[in-house]
Amino acid sequence: MELGLYTFADMLPDAGNRSKNTNQRIKDLLEEIELADQLGLDVFGIGEHHRPDYAVSSPAIILAAAAVRTKSIKLTSAVTVLSSDDPVRVFQDFATLDQLSSGRAEIMVGRGSFIESYPLFGYSLSDYDDLFSEKLELLLQINHNDQLSWKGKHRPSFENRGIYPRPFQSVLPVWIAAGGTPASAVRAANLNLPLALAIIGGMPEQFVPFIKLYRQTAERNGNDPQDLKVSINSHVYIAESSDQAADELYPSYARMMNRIGEERGWSPLSRQQFEYSRSPKGALLVGSPQEVIDKILYEHELFGHTRFLAQMSMGDMPHQKILKSIEIYGNIVAPAVRKALGK
Repeated sequence: MELGLYTFADMLPDAGNRSKNTNQRIKDLLEEIELADQLGLDVFGIGEHHRPDYAVSSPAIILAAAAVRTKSIKLTSAVTVLSSDDPVRVFQDFATLDQLSSGRAEIMVGRGSFIESYPLFGYSLSDYDDLFSEKLELLLQINHNDQLSWKGKHRPSFENRGIYPRPFQSVLPVWIAAGGTPASAVRAANLNLPLALAIIGGMPEQFVPFIKLYRQTAERNGNDPQDLKVSINSHVYIAESSDQAADELYPSYARMMNRIGEERGWSPLSRQQFEYSRSPKGALLVGSPQEVIDKILYEHELFGHTRFLAQMSMGDMPHQKILKSIEIYGNIVAPAVRKALGK
């Protein structure tokens, strides 16, 4: 199983000097990616957002900077909001990243958990699903054809045009990111694409039917479920002891979740709810190295997934604490998980 990290490059939403703070956050982010590469982790992903509380609106640019500072780690978006983007430019950006990294680029596409990009780029939320379906179809066609013609509803048509540059790999790996909607599992299976599932609340076991639906649909289509790639993406923080991890993360995590929750009508996150979520079968992987090892292996028993991505730099957690958590993940947790799974 591949083990990696992903981030939204969180910032303080009320930061005074936003330009200076964005500059520092991007520098910190590149340091996180370099450290992950040095520790031998497999993947690093960056999310796309168009809000003041996140530093990255174009993952491909940051990943390109990381490509020339790293050697082995795969570099992916997490996610590219394809519905409000142009598939031609998405492909060109990630093909360029693939050339810079000598074949380490991937694209994780989704519809996004925030809606700011839709009005920003002139799209209607009433076309939410149709936009994603059509643009994903075009992206996949570009990925497999140097030249093609296109006629759709949401993007200008073109006739017998070449899309360049081409990637270093024969094709770019394209993942579909989902939050648990059955239609997303069916879509990924019907397209024979790998599936990334974000589990950030509740109990992981409740998502077992979702992954089962994905594999059963693929099998009905004549594909071998064993060949399918599945990623589980979760919130993670590791310290030397369980109490230290919880005490360090909770204030920042609660502020982050409550800020988003206020927009969406959620109840404030209490310490009791936080502790329940980081219990042995909860969604939060927050604790000592052994606790996180045990929970990754528990989830692997549930899903049999091929990749695990940890969202570790969340909220306003100090950069040095995040680096320490990444070090523990790379030096202690990852080797133990690989050994347990016979890798």
